[in-house]
Amino acid sequence: MKKNKIFGALLLSTAAGIWGGMFIVVKVVVEFIPPIELVWLRYLIAIVALFIIGFLQRVDWRVKRKDLPLIILIGVIGNALSIVTQETGTWLSSAQLGAVITAATPTFMVLFAWWLLKERLTWVKIGSVALATIGVLMIVGVHAIGIEKLLGAVSLVIAALTWALMSVLIKLVPGKYAPVQVTTLATATAIVCLSPIVFIQRSAVHWHYLMQPAVIFCLLYLGVISTAVAFVMWNRGLQLMNAASSGLFFVFQPLVGTLLGWLILGEAIGLGFWVGVCLISASIWINIRYSD
Repeated sequence: MKKNKIFGALLLSTAAGIWGGMFIVVKVVVEFIPPIELVWLRYLIAIVALFIIGFLQRVDWRVKRKDLPLIILIGVIGNALSIVTQETGTWLSSAQLGAVITAATPTFMVLFAWWLLKERLTWVKIGSVALATIGVLMIVGVHAIGIEKLLGAVSLVIAALTWALMSVLIKLVPGKYAPVQVTTLATATAIVCLSPIVFIQRSAVHWHYLMQPAVIFCLLYLGVISTAVAFVMWNRGLQLMNAASSGLFFVFQPLVGTLLGWLILGEAIGLGFWVGVCLISASIWINIRYSD
């Protein structure tokens, strides 16, 4: 059981780390492709990669009719609404503001897990989430929040709420379905949801930008690595750990994003970053060591 938790923790933290790099990639490519069209394109790329992964794993794609509504709901809430609002919020504000607000995701997951899954709300869970949240705020700094970014902040709050809800709903999917199967169906649902919008406002995209090497690289990262690979890892990690504890590993997203901002963009890292890293590390250790 402990080995499963450690493996689950590794999968969740790696997936969140991949999404940390996504903030920088989105800030680059969203200047050329609007958020909804960007999500649609990344899912088109991801669906191909997911089918290849599923083929190599010899996945049985059959789904019982009674389980299909839940998987579709996961696709609408997590893959469509959450990702669109996250990229819209990042576009309207900043990567730092996105990191601050997504720090609330673990808290939302604890509450949803208590409400929907009847998981016990222990002091270990509450304390570890509090430590992780303070750690993220130390890393990115509360100064990132400004009144002029209110619309972006609202969009990011919706993203955090819907992502937390989606992560808890995945726990309700029967374990007989492979993570790649659930991820593929949820991604296909998001494509169906977003396609009418994309076709209606297709003139909003300057399609010639798709030929630029930087844009191609960004789309491949978002589609293959950030969606196909990371979503499968996240969904598998959720199967190995309880939902409330899983949310803690989402804090690796702003941690990695801040590190990459320092390495790639030359953004400064102060004492708060290292204090935040220590607090996040402590919260995760406490959760793995003492949580049921």
